[in-house]
This record gives sequence, C-alpha cells and structure tokens, in this order.
Amino acid sequence: MMDRKKFILDSLALSSLFLLPSFALDRSNNPRYRVAVIDLMLLKRQKLSAVALAGEIGADGLEVDMGGLGNRPTFDNKFVDGQFLSSYLAALSEAKLSICSLAMTGFYAQSLAGRDNYLLPVQDCFETMKKLKVGIAFLPLGIQCDLEKYPALWPALVERLKVIGQLAQQYKVTVAIETALSASEEKRFLQEIGLPSIKSSFNFSNALKNGRNLIQELEILGKDYIAQIHCTDEDGLWLQENKRLDLYAVKRCLDQMGWRGWLIIERSRRPEYIRDVKMNYRTNTKFVKEVFQ
Repeated sequence: MMDRKKFILDSLALSSLFLLPSFALDRSNNPRYRVAVIDLMLLKRQKLSAVALAGEIGADGLEVDMGGLGNRPTFDNKFVDGQFLSSYLAALSEAKLSICSLAMTGFYAQSLAGRDNYLLPVQDCFETMKKLKVGIAFLPLGIQCDLEKYPALWPALVERLKVIGQLAQQYKVTVAIETALSASEEKRFLQEIGLPSIKSSFNFSNALKNGRNLIQELEILGKDYIAQIHCTDEDGLWLQENKRLDLYAVKRCLDQMGWRGWLIIERSRRPEYIRDVKMNYRTNTKFVKEVFQ
C-alpha cells in the first residue's frame, strides 16, 4: 500500500503543475534553442507576409521591428491598428510561429543618450509587447552611442537604462541591449545598471569583426547576462562555409553554460544571392537547426 504522506505530496506536486502560468509549462515543450529570422532583414518590416515567409524559411519565429523612428516622437508602429494587430496574431497562430523579440532598431541611428523624449518610444514598445505577448525588447545602442568610440556617454547611458529597466520591470519584460563593448566591459556595464531586466543581446559579428575569441566572450559574459543571441557573422559566406564561426563549438559552450533561448539569424548572406532573401535565410536557418536542434 502506498505511504499516505508520499501520496499526498505526489498529488500536491502534480496539481501544482496546473497552477503554473503557460509560459512556465512551455519551457519543457520548446527546444532548448529556437531559431528566428528578422522581418526587417527579410525586407518585410511589420508586414503580414513576413510571417508566411518565416515559415517557408523554416524558422521557429521572428524578431519583429517596431517601425521607423527618425525625428518622430515615437515609432511608426502599425500595431496600434487593432485590426492589423489581430490579423498578425492570427497569422502567427496559423503558422505556429512566435515573436522572439520586438526590435527598436530606430535607435541604431538615434541617440539614446541625447534624445529628449527617449522614454516615450520605449514605453510604446513595451505596450506593443504586452499586446503581442512578447517578453524581450531588442534595443541597440547604435552608432551615436558606441561606447568604444564615445566612452564619455557611459554614465548617461547607465542612468537612462536604469530608468528603462525599472519601467521594464513594471511591464515584466526584459530589454536586450546591443553594445560595441567587449564581453568583460559589457558585463561591467550591465552590473553598473544593476537590474535583471536589462541584459545583453549578444551579436557574434561584433566579437568576430573585432578579433575577439567568441567562445571566451560568451564564457566571460555568462548565461545570466544574455537575453538573446544574433548568431551570424558579416555578409560574405553562408554559416556552413564560415571558418571563423564554429557553431558546433558555440553549441558546446552554450550547453556547458546552461544557456537556452533564441538564436536570431541576421546576416551571413552570400553577396551573389543578396536579392534572394529566401535562399540566403533558408540555407542559414537549416544549418543552425542542424547544429542546435
């Protein structure tokens, strides 16, 4: 006969599974590594057709852009249109795809440190994330806030990212920032911000083009500081042809670190096929999945 105490404990453990939020249960159902493409790089920024194309490419999801920024008060965001939002969510559901992150790529050209109304577009992004049920916002610090070139911006960026991070905590989302820093400096930067809602969007290309050891950079930064990974190099070769980017070694490193999450394919396009979006991204997606899934 089963011990009564053990029976009660087992029953409580089983019943507690049904009380977990859906995202907690999804963790065991999803692969450790999922692969996404970027609507902006597919030339389909905030277009419904990006969803179908991502499915044809073989991706698990999309990094979706917030729209242009420029000198506007906030992003040119189509998701404020309720009908478009509903259609997009329906397309994702039909294709069985997810949005890995919502990207504020307008800050590639705009200065987060110098812009007067920097918080309005960020909050609009968080509101859109809530509607789309997305947990990660991608925020590149961009050319005007390159801390390698403009180290004097460090204190101002720390203060603004603290404000953004506190707002992110209210929305229960994570902001993944992309910097030009080495892993050791980026880790110090994140530690100075000191909020778990601000992490790294680690870009393989940044490390490789600056002659840094990619595996060492990942190990230095550590799993707790990485929210997502852009897993490609500069254009020129497909991933399986690239001798300086050993994805098998990367996988061994990430496995040992215990990291899990989204691998996002940005570039690594063959120039002779630069106009053939489907060929470039399907080829790279297939290889990343062969290695990681």
